[in-house]
Amino acid sequence: MGTWRGLRVAFLLGSLFMILLIIVYWDDVGGFTLYPLREPKQDTHHSDAQATTGPPHSASTSSSFTASSTTPVPKERRRGAVEEQVEEEGSDKPEQRKETTGEHAEEEMSHTAVEGGEQEARKKRITDMCSGKDAVDFPGRTRTFEQIPNRELDHLIVDDTHQIIYCFVPKVACTNWKRVMVVLSQSLISPSSGKPYTDPEAIPPDIVHNSTLHLTFAEFWRHYGSLSRHLMALKLQHYTKFLFVRDPFVRLISAFRNKFGRPNEFFYRQFGSVMVRRYGNVSGSLPETAAEAFKAGVKPTFQQFITYLLDPETERESMFNEHWRQVYRLCHPCQVKYDFIGQLETLKSDAEQLLKLLKVDHLVRFPLGAQNLTAVSWERDFFAHIPLTMRRELYKLYEADFELFGYPKPDSVLHQ
Repeated sequence: MGTWRGLRVAFLLGSLFMILLIIVYWDDVGGFTLYPLREPKQDTHHSDAQATTGPPHSASTSSSFTASSTTPVPKERRRGAVEEQVEEEGSDKPEQRKETTGEHAEEEMSHTAVEGGEQEARKKRITDMCSGKDAVDFPGRTRTFEQIPNRELDHLIVDDTHQIIYCFVPKVACTNWKRVMVVLSQSLISPSSGKPYTDPEAIPPDIVHNSTLHLTFAEFWRHYGSLSRHLMALKLQHYTKFLFVRDPFVRLISAFRNKFGRPNEFFYRQFGSVMVRRYGNVSGSLPETAAEAFKAGVKPTFQQFITYLLDPETERESMFNEHWRQVYRLCHPCQVKYDFIGQLETLKSDAEQLLKLLKVDHLVRFPLGAQNLTAVSWERDFFAHIPLTMRRELYKLYEADFELFGYPKPDSVLHQ
């Protein structure tokens, strides 16, 4: 009799264990609900009355944000005379799409094929680099995703509603892509309408960078505990993953101009004053505020900025700030198999292609904002007074980004 009772207990425990397994493996990954993963990219439509469906913490935090004015970012340069996205938005609206019929449909199909080929080439380049076929090696190339610390997963934003993962790279149109993600996740309430934003351009750029608006992989442990890595793996397998990149040296110039070319209290106190004190031969105390420093003509030069990046002591103190940290360290392209790699240099066409791939082009448009025709003289302007040895050291520091994302070696910078 005791044996029979033991068998019944064992059967009940085994059944409970199987039920738990089913819950875990057939969870919708966004929360513990008993239905399987949707087929990727199931269409969903927003309505004004629809409840917010963003990450678990979004609803309670988003309603407290209100619109505010912002200061536009100065125009930036990049190699070649091409149109560039200005990250802090202008007033221009995207052009309305035209109906495509007849011969235009054939042209679009041909254009789509070319774009698809370009994407495959970009992805193959990353695969070859990460597999070691290229001679360029870089830290973290061979580690597994599980070996990446949680704190280094803070740039992978997740939208469970549309099954999207976006790795944002500062100074690469990330303000506008974050706006798009906010609209899709409905994680921010407009103070004027009392409903989730539906127009990315209406979202103030300073608000969109608030970390509480976005659920990232780095926050999973708070919500899911020991199941975090398992859920990340499921999302990486089923969701569409994308990032946008930019010429590494131009991104550095953009970061320098934006953070040190005008008064910025945080960046002056945290970084600018350090650069001036260490490499500027400044005696005595420095101005306490960025406004006072700029008024006195005390601000870091581009050469001091480069010296700071090359100084081994910099990273011994703390990890590179996200605005100049290498993309391979922000987005881990050797561990995350991205479905789409966009480039700022082809932002307009890449954005259109991506929204179609995500099947959300009927829900949201990418806000191209103000554009300008940039000059070809950025190398001369910013590297003219940088010693050749420093230029070459800087290239080695960012060589992996150049190679991974197909940007040509800047010979005009590396050879006098």
